[in-house]
Amino acid sequence: MQLDLWLLFGATLVLCAIIAVRLSHQAGLPSLLAYMGLGLFIGEAGPLHIQFDNAMVAETLGFAALVLILAEGGITTSWRNVRPSAPAALAVSTLGTLISILVVAVAAAWLIGLEWQLAFLLAAVLAPTDAAAVFSVLRRLPLPSRLSGLLEAESGFNDAPVVIVVITLSTTQAGMPNLLELAGVMIYELIAGGLIGIAIGWLGAYALRRVALPASGLYPIAVLSLAVGSYGAAALLHSSGFLAVYVSALVLGNSRLPHRPATRGFAEGIAWLAQIGLFVMLGLLASPSELPGQIVPALLIGFVLLLIARPLSVVLSTIGFKLSWGEKIFASWAGLRGAVPIVLTTIPMVEEVSDSERLFAIVFNIVVVFTILQGPTLPLVARWCGLKSDEQARELDVEAAPLEELHADLLEVRIPADSRLNGVEIFELRLPAGALVTLIVRDGSSFVPEPTTTLRAGDTLLVVSTAEVRDAAERRLRAVSRRGKLAGWFGETGH
Repeated sequence: MQLDLWLLFGATLVLCAIIAVRLSHQAGLPSLLAYMGLGLFIGEAGPLHIQFDNAMVAETLGFAALVLILAEGGITTSWRNVRPSAPAALAVSTLGTLISILVVAVAAAWLIGLEWQLAFLLAAVLAPTDAAAVFSVLRRLPLPSRLSGLLEAESGFNDAPVVIVVITLSTTQAGMPNLLELAGVMIYELIAGGLIGIAIGWLGAYALRRVALPASGLYPIAVLSLAVGSYGAAALLHSSGFLAVYVSALVLGNSRLPHRPATRGFAEGIAWLAQIGLFVMLGLLASPSELPGQIVPALLIGFVLLLIARPLSVVLSTIGFKLSWGEKIFASWAGLRGAVPIVLTTIPMVEEVSDSERLFAIVFNIVVVFTILQGPTLPLVARWCGLKSDEQARELDVEAAPLEELHADLLEVRIPADSRLNGVEIFELRLPAGALVTLIVRDGSSFVPEPTTTLRAGDTLLVVSTAEVRDAAERRLRAVSRRGKLAGWFGETGH
């Protein structure tokens, strides 16, 4: 009977969270605010009076949820957009993170009187941007692909070095840790975690391309399991599991895999469920009676972070990367904090660091207040900075299923409304030999096309391609989708 009630309660809570997503989307706010609000509502001060104060459980579940959120971020991130920005994103994630930690730590010790260990812990947990918040807000804005790629990659990369710093500071018994030793550990963990992620992603993609699974629904499960498994493998080798899971998911999500759109949809659904559970749990963990007393310190440190530390870290770490001042200003304002800082505060709580409960309350207030301040204003800041999207058409989704006996693939291509494929005749596609449009589904009916059949927006094409020319066929379809039948003339290659 108790299980029945909890299942009903859990399902109702998830449905309420889904409705809250819609409302927060219309307001331009990350959904984390709605979820944490639900957690506070059902928590110790709410009508249900649910008590939850186990920091160790919160840390474990929080890390598990972050792994799933990072995996979804990697799977759904376009390497084509991220690749030009990857060096800048790495610089912001490492050098920029250290600059931010130093500035905020000095401010915390000076303005609110924290001891140095707690000041550096506060600065460290606030340093990383939150992948869930960044993905949910920035992907709705028409930004230059270089800038959006930088911000997405930064949010995926910067968790790894910060976790190392927070764990080191939380477990250091006396004084400051040995900085040279910390730097050595950080370099090893990041390099090893990245290599493990690349290896598992590449080997997983290689295997999935050559094994025809009995059900299409197994491919998304396999991809997500590989990404999550990379975290465990990296952690066992004492390297960065967070970097490994993001890198492996990035490799898998951008590999030539069967059923890629379905895999992305599955990963997004799992990530939404992880976000709902994570933020509701963090709302439960917060004590409403302790939050008001830390609002003033939170505002002081939050404004230092937003107006001084974040701009300095972005400007100094991106020297030489040819970002415009408009892009640097927007990147500074778009450093959204979310679940990651709050989850990281559970580490010193578990290690019983002095005043760690105060640290949690300060960070919780900062996340809530500055998410409300930054989230809705991002479109306005983008206009002030003169930023516009450089994408000419929505990315073309290609669904693939392996035809193992024929050594071929069946590609399912949906033509978006703004695609330049609209109006192109079949023969004008100039697909490579070995690839052929075999069927068109239009307005609920299907037919076999002629070479002179004209494609329309909304059509679904079934293309049979040999394994050898599949990459070339996909590149040609994407090129025509972006620039039309003269794509090659304009230098568009579809990469």
